[in-house]
Amino acid sequence: MIRVFRHYISSVYLWLLFAEAGLFFLALYLSGEFFIAEDAAQNLVTASLVFSFLLTFTCAGMGLYRRSLSTEDYNLLTRTSSSFALAIVALIVIDYAIPHFFITRSVLVGAMGLAFLAIMASRYLFYHFANLEALKRRVLVIGSGEKALQLSRINDSFIHKAFTLQGFVCLPGEICTVPKDWLTPLDTSLLQTAERLGIDEIVIAVDDKRCGLPLNALLDCKMSGLPILDLMSFYEREQCLISLDNLYPAWLIFSDGFAQDGLRKFSKRLFDILASLLLFSVAWPFMAITGLAIYLESSCKGPIFYRQTRVGENNACFQVLKFRSMYTDAEKNGVQWAAANDRRITRVGAIIRKFRIDELPQIFNVLSGEMSFVGPRPERPEFVSGFEQRIPYYRERHRVKPGITGWAQLCYPYGADENDAIQKLQYDLYYVKNYSLFLDLSIMFNTVEVVLWGRGAR
Repeated sequence: MIRVFRHYISSVYLWLLFAEAGLFFLALYLSGEFFIAEDAAQNLVTASLVFSFLLTFTCAGMGLYRRSLSTEDYNLLTRTSSSFALAIVALIVIDYAIPHFFITRSVLVGAMGLAFLAIMASRYLFYHFANLEALKRRVLVIGSGEKALQLSRINDSFIHKAFTLQGFVCLPGEICTVPKDWLTPLDTSLLQTAERLGIDEIVIAVDDKRCGLPLNALLDCKMSGLPILDLMSFYEREQCLISLDNLYPAWLIFSDGFAQDGLRKFSKRLFDILASLLLFSVAWPFMAITGLAIYLESSCKGPIFYRQTRVGENNACFQVLKFRSMYTDAEKNGVQWAAANDRRITRVGAIIRKFRIDELPQIFNVLSGEMSFVGPRPERPEFVSGFEQRIPYYRERHRVKPGITGWAQLCYPYGADENDAIQKLQYDLYYVKNYSLFLDLSIMFNTVEVVLWGRGAR
């Protein structure tokens, strides 16, 4: 993992992106060399670069370079086909707008075929070689309790396993919960044991800090160049979240991030305005059609928009604006979570919720300054008051403006109970801690995948 503007991205997937971009370039270039006469191939390099960029861009938008994509959500063939279809549409638009930029039909078909074979081959090789034990970081865990045991599970949902746990060191007086055969005996010094096992880094994962840590041994390892991470930093890097189970006030106080300077706020506000205007320029026809469909479905009587009180920055309440997707008497029995196959949702509402079209009117909340384009999703005050009492650090998610889309929406499905709220809070806190223009752009870009796949919609 590498850190770019405080946000962690996978260096392995970054190299995969560059490699496949090169393959896409070669696909069009070789196809053009075969189908285009020599005197007509002047723009072949430029066309190959544009083809490579668009195809890489759409593949990234479909989540093909996102490490957090689980095995269940992967669907390589479907995602690749969708990426290629979007790229073809973009190329047709470019060809129409710039007639001199030509990619003939025969060249495009040949290039798409070569590119498809190339990405299938590269993915086969990638998942064959990238998961070799020799290429993974070798981690030694100091601790053998429940927190140490949880570390063995955080790699489970990932297709690419970035690290492997080589052993656990049981401390004196510690209650051991990891299997006995996972334990690493310290027959020699900690440094010598780490060198013998080929350890790349040490992670401290103890349930009770009163169990004496081998500070002198850890200092010896650190001064010898062996990285040592606390549990919070390890979770933040590997899962891009702030682990609530391991969070304590001192870590929040002394960790980096949580910057709220004036320049950062100004740049974010400028970004919000530009992004909202850009989205509105593209989405207004869909918004008009949606408004008409809602109006007709309700026999020209019910309201098109729905206003609802939500909690915003610094716990200030505001009225969020959405397309109405439920019947007008949906909450006659009180406030409740939206459920799967919720009977309160109209036929039009089911469609616009699936593709997040119901959220589009929040563009006006962003332009008015009540929301940001990217940020934690605003929650209802009826839920927030209870969450703040029962969930530690829940209030901290309101340190920034809520957003139309966010890091939690990208990484976690729709939340329908308090446990889901806890899980999403971990991603919201990561965003509050590390937010930057780069992270905002990354979230916006990957939201395309969420919309097209209908992930987390209810």
